[in-house]
Amino acid sequence: MEAVEITRNMNQYRRRRNTKLLGVLILLGIAYGCLLYYLPTLTGRDKLDGSIGVMLGLYICSHPTANVLDILFFGRIVGHPGSSRRSDVLWMTLNLLTLLVGSIVIFIGTTRFVSGAA
Repeated sequence: MEAVEITRNMNQYRRRRNTKLLGVLILLGIAYGCLLYYLPTLTGRDKLDGSIGVMLGLYICSHPTANVLDILFFGRIVGHPGSSRRSDVLWMTLNLLTLLVGSIVIFIGTTRFVSGAA
């Protein structure tokens, strides 16, 4: 009886598809990159700008990573029970794009952090 309750609780924990959140995270990463491209600094200190970039990039990368872990642990793309193969591919593409943007933000932040040490 207790094993059934644990399984039921695990099923309720599954994450749902949230394309709006991934889109906002992509825009946030692009905005950070553009701001650092056009402005010499955000806060006046390279180490702080770099720290913000690394933390922001890690946060951006955390959401698509959690989605991939859900797929690995639960064996299917969670969100729409009757989803088509095309929507699954688009969902994974959006996750990969978000992961790429987050990785670029981490790179920019790390570069900014290290350049301030010189």
